[in-house]
Amino acid sequence: MCTTMLAKLTSKNQLTLPKSITAAVGATEYFDVEASNGRIVLTPVRIQRGDAVRAKLAELGLQEQDTADAVAWARQAATGKAARKK
Repeated sequence: MCTTMLAKLTSKNQLTLPKSITAAVGATEYFDVEASNGRIVLTPVRIQRGDAVRAKLAELGLQEQDTADAVAWARQAATGKAARKK
C-alpha cells in the first residue's frame, strides 16, 4: 500500500513528516536521504547506540588498543586520587 500526503519545507530547510506516515514505518529517529529521478526518498534507519559509538571511533581513527590505554589511564588517575584523599 502506498500512502501519499503533503509535507511543507520550512524556510530553515526542515521538513515535518505527517504522523500517519511516520507511524506506518515504525519508530525511528534517523533516515537515509536520497535524491532519485526528481524525488526525495527517505528510508528509515535504526541506529543502535553501540553502532553510533563504533562509527565515531572509526571516524576518529581510534583502535581497540587506544580505548584500552584510555581506560587504564583513567583507572590509574582514579586510584591516585583516592589515595590522596586518605
